[in-house]
Amino acid sequence: MSSYVLTCCSTADMSEAFFQERSIPYVCFHFSLDGIQYPDDLGKSVPFDEFYKKMSAGSETSTSQVNIQEFIDFFEPFLKDGKDIIHVSLSSGISGTYNSALVARQELLSKYPDRQIAVVDSLGASSGYGLLMAMLADRRDDGAIFEDVYQWAENNKLYIHHWFFSTDLTFYIKGGRISPTAGFFGKLLHICPLLNMDTTGHLIPREKIRHKKKVIERIVEQMKAHAQDGINYNGKCFISNSACFEDAKAVADLVETTFPHLKGKILINSVGTVIGSHTGPGTVALFFVGDKRTDNFEV
Repeated sequence: MSSYVLTCCSTADMSEAFFQERSIPYVCFHFSLDGIQYPDDLGKSVPFDEFYKKMSAGSETSTSQVNIQEFIDFFEPFLKDGKDIIHVSLSSGISGTYNSALVARQELLSKYPDRQIAVVDSLGASSGYGLLMAMLADRRDDGAIFEDVYQWAENNKLYIHHWFFSTDLTFYIKGGRISPTAGFFGKLLHICPLLNMDTTGHLIPREKIRHKKKVIERIVEQMKAHAQDGINYNGKCFISNSACFEDAKAVADLVETTFPHLKGKILINSVGTVIGSHTGPGTVALFFVGDKRTDNFEV
């Protein structure tokens, strides 16, 4: 058995079964729905379909990150049990939780000086963050030691691509990421923005594409352009969606047709309640291993 534990946050947007099968404990973010706060517990407190229906009906949502004391309470039992910890956090480009984990680490190391705690900024989100966790669990299960898994995470996290599109601009407008005027014309023209994660873990708009069919084709074109070995890509591919499973399935079908050597079936997950509070329904995200992300990105 490994002498260290691999942990993450609920915002990796994988299923409860995934975390259990891969032995990855997770700590929950929080969200509120119409003023009531819940843990981001992978749809147990509020099922995903109910959450997105309420958002569409006008319910108010907000989110809060894991705080320092919550990290201390989460980490300490592993340390007491003689385990070292590699914790991978949600991207610092969209959340302050990475810094909270670092502060908790410092406090705990003063109490447990013989233990090791490594905190990795995933520079990713949703099931792209989950893809990084799956790959780290593979290395752990193959017998890699603490230092090797930690260093692999730091060296390889920017090779995981995160591509998103949305067919519903309502919550982009509501959140101030799109002006009401731009949103009005975007809806009128059936604009579906295509976005990806940059090298600092921020979500960056890349293209404005008219009509769902075209943006589905375009997101798969980006995978062809950036996946390791192109159409011969033989790694894992994950997809997440917010209450638009049929759109996610259309992307998965096109990816499986285009890339015949994928490692296993594509996993389609739900965008969780924290990430989903900001995207709203209608978002599809595609994640794969590719060339190294760069700031000098050209579509």
